[in-house]
Amino acid sequence: ERRAKWHDGQPITVDDVVWSFQVLKANAPQYNRYFENVTDAVAISDREVEFHFNQKGNRELPKIIGDLVVLPKHWWEGTDASGKKRDITRPTLEPPLGSAAYKIASFKPGSEIVWQRVADYWGAKLPVKIGRENFDTQRFTYILDENAAWQAFTKGGLDDIKAENSSRRWATAYNFPAVKAGDVIKKEFKTTSPEAMQAFMLNQRRPLFQDRRVREALTYPYDFETMNRTLFFNSNTRTQSYFQGTELASSGLPQGKELEILEKYRDKLPPELFTQEFKLPVYDSPQAERKYLKQAVDLFAQAGWVIKGGKMMNAKSGAPFKFEILGTSDTDQILSGNYIANLRKIGVDATLRIIDPSQYVNRVNNFDYDVITNVLQQSDSPGNEQRDFWSSKSADSPGSRNYSGIKDPVVDALVDRVIFATDRDDLVAATHALDRVLLWNYYTVPQYYRAVVWLAYWNKFGMPEKQPSYRGADIDSWWIDTAKEKALTAKYRGN
Repeated sequence: ERRAKWHDGQPITVDDVVWSFQVLKANAPQYNRYFENVTDAVAISDREVEFHFNQKGNRELPKIIGDLVVLPKHWWEGTDASGKKRDITRPTLEPPLGSAAYKIASFKPGSEIVWQRVADYWGAKLPVKIGRENFDTQRFTYILDENAAWQAFTKGGLDDIKAENSSRRWATAYNFPAVKAGDVIKKEFKTTSPEAMQAFMLNQRRPLFQDRRVREALTYPYDFETMNRTLFFNSNTRTQSYFQGTELASSGLPQGKELEILEKYRDKLPPELFTQEFKLPVYDSPQAERKYLKQAVDLFAQAGWVIKGGKMMNAKSGAPFKFEILGTSDTDQILSGNYIANLRKIGVDATLRIIDPSQYVNRVNNFDYDVITNVLQQSDSPGNEQRDFWSSKSADSPGSRNYSGIKDPVVDALVDRVIFATDRDDLVAATHALDRVLLWNYYTVPQYYRAVVWLAYWNKFGMPEKQPSYRGADIDSWWIDTAKEKALTAKYRGN
């Protein structure tokens, strides 16, 4: 009754769907990790496409296929304004044809992009769209310097909504005149979604991090409690699981179905996984630092590293234990400063290198780093994306999210166990097992999370009283209050 259509007025067809699947499977490695069990797509009517799978039991895969990005075949196989045939495998500065509520109105590469709401958007009256996407125009200006971006927000007129990540700024800097006058609102939105795993990712593609004892040793110098007290105004919580904030997070000792799953791999897993509850160090007293740094030194010694002349050295080769943390901004200095200082107390020469975002993306995509801070977001229903996070195949696939370079047959088996879970109880048990194995192998140094979203915004918006707890705030459900906007414009015209 309501056919989806492209912005040029042409309908979206099953041919577009089949073509999109074929193009993405052939040219986008990140899709191949999801399409591993999908053999082909066939149009069976003018409204239906049938996807063929080579395995049964992958219960999540039909949903993923339902999320397939559909591209306009006629546009990509056509020519641009100069008559040159388009090539979907190559970058372009020509705004592509879309089908959503907004389209690109104008842009300046690296500087600005303006999105305009489509007047005759085909899906505007769908129930899921009612009350959303209310702004006629959205203008995004790119400011490379964080301080300049902050100043732009405080002056108004350029940045209307700011998602705040800095604990220090949230606690101390929201005292400028517009806040005091009530023209800028500072609001905390609680969230109920799974918490992302933010951590130092130790790249096992580097020989330095291939020994589990070394990776465990690197966990102990991370003093979260001191950082939280002195840098984060006690606003953060230590991350203890890759599935934090959900029933999927492992805890205590393995039991029931989880234990049954893990028993199959007992001889390939750390023995303490079965006898000890996984716990990260807690710096809760002046004596804690000495205790945990000694544990780190002892683990290094077991792995063949000794302190000589104040430096952690390889007992056989004499090579120093030295690595670089790669980052992109001043935030990385805050994240790693305390950690680097503690590492140096045990002779580990850790340094931080800040590079520009483009170089950073290229190096991360090609796994050209020792250690990075990154974030892995999970859902309440993990599945095929776990291959991208942990599988041996993704470890050698540029652009994957297997940042730690994990190549472990047990992890591969547990990932498949999650993907092919038969019901919810089975999924929870399999995920508990996967989480526990990841934790006990110390592939990362977990950092922290914050179970709220901090937003500051100029007081020109209306919004539904109830915001979705799974994301904290749905800005697409907000709208411009014209009376408030007019008052702000008059008051701050000079800015």
